[in-house]
Amino acid sequence: MARARRGIGYPVLFEGFWSYANVVKLPPGVAQRSSRYGSSATEVPAAKVEDDSFLQWFLLLIPATAFGLGTWQVQRLKWKLKLIEELEARVMAEPIPLPADPLELKSLEYRPVRVRGHFDHSRELYMMPRTMMDPAREAQEAGRLSSSTESGAYVVTPFHCTDLGVTILVNRGFVPMKKVNPETRQKGQIAGEVDLVGIVRLTETRKPFVPENNPEKNHWHYRDLEAMAKITGAEPVFIDANFQSTVPGGPVGGQTRVTLRNEHMQYILTWYGLCAATSYLWAKKFLRRTPGR
Repeated sequence: MARARRGIGYPVLFEGFWSYANVVKLPPGVAQRSSRYGSSATEVPAAKVEDDSFLQWFLLLIPATAFGLGTWQVQRLKWKLKLIEELEARVMAEPIPLPADPLELKSLEYRPVRVRGHFDHSRELYMMPRTMMDPAREAQEAGRLSSSTESGAYVVTPFHCTDLGVTILVNRGFVPMKKVNPETRQKGQIAGEVDLVGIVRLTETRKPFVPENNPEKNHWHYRDLEAMAKITGAEPVFIDANFQSTVPGGPVGGQTRVTLRNEHMQYILTWYGLCAATSYLWAKKFLRRTPGR
């Protein structure tokens, strides 16, 4: 009976398509093609599952990496805020005598020092444009859309230290543009020997979009101590005179700004935001809801 049923073309169910092909006696070429296609059809899902699994875990690296970078920026922010606090505290420390060795100054930036000597007003340098630092006024104008800040310059004057026998550069402070010419502020040109307290500053590198210094026009946009020292014949030592050095008709001292680049909060928001967005997209694509939920 089994033979008769096979003779009329009924396949044996558990033998699959290949048994059916033999029963109906398909041409050899057709049977082979069918077998080849059938074999390929059983392999594709397995390869696809393997590819999806690799892609799933590979894409998970994106939110994981973003989270790690965001956490690292949190640590960097804490470090930067602590450093700013330390520098602000250093500015308020008791002044020490200016070291005789200029190499010691590399570790003393923002440290108050004492000097004694006299100015050489004939070789002034002008750092411009600048605005006057006035904490009281800045606090009053905080939150306003505009301010009364006037543009001007810092007056940098060679100062011969009689106790050390060297000439250094002193930022005496701010003057408005109309007072840059020393002829307009003769009253403030200090003569004779004076005691001075100033904040140690180091040389600067030119930042993007900041113009080049123009020694020929005596326009200085950033502190290039080597170039300034060469022009004036002073040592490449620079201090900001404190506010108490201000005299009537002269530059306004105390123009030291403790400025450190601090964009870590922006980076924190960027990385954590990227982590949240990519985590959502990953979960939406790869996490399957169980039936009935």
